[in-house]
Amino acid sequence: MASLLPVATTVAAMFMSIQAMPIPGYAPVTPAFTLMATYHWTIYRPDLLPALALFIIGTIQDLLSGGLPGVTALLLLFARAIVSGNRRHFVNRPFPFIWAGFTILSGGAMFFLWALHSLLAAELLDFRSTVFRAVLTVSLYPAASFLLGRSRRTLLGVS
Repeated sequence: MASLLPVATTVAAMFMSIQAMPIPGYAPVTPAFTLMATYHWTIYRPDLLPALALFIIGTIQDLLSGGLPGVTALLLLFARAIVSGNRRHFVNRPFPFIWAGFTILSGGAMFFLWALHSLLAAELLDFRSTVFRAVLTVSLYPAASFLLGRSRRTLLGVS
């Protein structure tokens, strides 16, 4: 049952990402919680968060949020592939190094989303909300990583 923890926490992150907040202008700058969970679990327990689960979670997030179907799934799969290919550089490293890796990944992910949406809209969209979303996502990652790590240590019994 504990082996479902990565999928369950990524689903919870997905719901946090699509939850409407009564804050004006919050929707376009919502932190990428699902990306945070994907990054964390791909480093620490990639065997428990398969690509198929990420594809399904990303597709459901797009359908529930009204986004373009498949964009989040594609983003999560790209993130998983990038982190998996570089995982050896992150395992047993101090948190600032892991956070720096997430900063680079989320910056690239936000730029990719901005470029894709600009291309589809056939105009350059406001880049400020993309930058703010990236900053908010990176700023909240330490708290998300702490909570995910705590649950990992508690339920999976690892350090």
